[in-house]
Amino acid sequence: MTVSVEKPGLLGRGRRIVLWHLGVLVTAVVFGIIGLGAAGFRVNVTPSEPLGLWRIVGVDRALQNGDRVFVCPPATDVMRKALRRGYLRPGLCANGFAPLIKTVAANSGQRIEIGGVVRIDGRPLPHSRLMPRDGQGRRMVAFAGGAVPPGEIYLHSDFPGSFDSRYFGPLPVESVLGLAQEVWTYAP
Repeated sequence: MTVSVEKPGLLGRGRRIVLWHLGVLVTAVVFGIIGLGAAGFRVNVTPSEPLGLWRIVGVDRALQNGDRVFVCPPATDVMRKALRRGYLRPGLCANGFAPLIKTVAANSGQRIEIGGVVRIDGRPLPHSRLMPRDGQGRRMVAFAGGAVPPGEIYLHSDFPGSFDSRYFGPLPVESVLGLAQEVWTYAP
C-alpha cells in the first residue's frame, strides 16, 4: 500500500492552480467593478427606486420636473443624522455619502407646502404623505416648506419610506451628478 504525503507548508500543484485561478477571477471582478464605477455605473440596493444597475448620464440642459437624477447629499447636520440613523449610506461622494437617486419634483421659484401631503404650487404631489416616525419609531422632522430657492431643486421618490426633500428640503443643483438611467433593474 502506498500513502502519498505532502510536505508540510507546501500546496500541491492542483491547489496552486485553483488558487491562482481564484486570484485572477477576484482581480478581474475588482477591476471590472472599478471600471464600471468610473464609467458612471452604480448599483442601487435601496427601495426608493428599482433595485439593480443604473448609469449616471451627463446633463447638458436645465433640469426639469420629472427628471430622475443622481445627487450627492451635502454635508449638513440633517444628512449626518440621516447617515447615523441608516437613511443614507456611506459612499464615494466628496462628503462621504453615497449618491441618492431621486426625481426632480420642483425647481427654483415653485412653492412647496407641507401638510399631510406635499403640495407644489397648490397641487398635491402623488405619493408624498409624510411619515411622522421612521420604522424604528423615531420622530421624523419635515421640511418647513416655502419657495424653492434659486439654484436649488426639490427631490422626491414615490416610495413611502423614502428619505427625500420632504425631510431635508431642496438641494443645490450643483450637487446633481447627472441623470439616472436604468440599465438592468428589478422593481419588487
